[in-house]
Amino acid sequence: MFSRLSRPGALALCAVPIVALFAVVGAAPLPYSVAQPGMTADVLGADQGRQIISISGAPTRKTEGQLRMTTIVATGPSADVDFGDVVEGWLRTDRAVLPRDAVYPSGKSDKEIERHNTHDMVESQDSATQAALGLLGKDPKSVDVSLHLADVGGPSAGLLFALGIVDKLDGDGSGGDLTGGRKIAGTGTISGDGTVGAVGGVSLKTQAAGRDGATVFLVPKAECGDAGSELPKEMRLIPVSTLKGAVSALRALERGETDQVPSC
Repeated sequence: MFSRLSRPGALALCAVPIVALFAVVGAAPLPYSVAQPGMTADVLGADQGRQIISISGAPTRKTEGQLRMTTIVATGPSADVDFGDVVEGWLRTDRAVLPRDAVYPSGKSDKEIERHNTHDMVESQDSATQAALGLLGKDPKSVDVSLHLADVGGPSAGLLFALGIVDKLDGDGSGGDLTGGRKIAGTGTISGDGTVGAVGGVSLKTQAAGRDGATVFLVPKAECGDAGSELPKEMRLIPVSTLKGAVSALRALERGETDQVPSC
């Protein structure tokens, strides 16, 4: 026969399994990835001693300013992310907690994911070349474009690669730089016909861009809201949906025609 517990005693007894549950949850790996702002790279410049964009078969121009592609860094597909990591990610503005399956293909090994990301990057570079040469009316059989950027995977640099090719070949179309001498950053996938697609993690990418000195950020139009959530001070957002629209916006910005530059 059990004696009757006092109310404090009963509450304490009930709390035992709850505390135990939180202890288990706190130690157990969870199906999330924690992301943060990553590196940026000026596609008009060099990486590991090689020009990121090399062009032959057509005259190129010396460029001023920067076009910085942006990245995020996420915990790996096999990394253990525990409850504490998730809570810290939720509380910090320079972190994002994402379902692991939203970052990495499910059921794939680390090596398979690396190969997948490399394949996406190569396809993105090919599409960027096709889109840029198509916009400028250049014959891809006569103009050879080589893109090199080590240790970066995925398709989200496509827009910036395409803009870099346009700037090296044509600038603003009137002898000036497409950048207007500014540090411009951005993100977005690109298709061969010049369509710009959404990517994800844009609020972290704007932070990376601001950290590295960019004052203008090109964002896929559908992600304006996300990009503005942690936007660095004095950074201008320009929404784009096509390569042609992005080039037109930068040319208008360079000419000081700010009323012709779209905004979020």
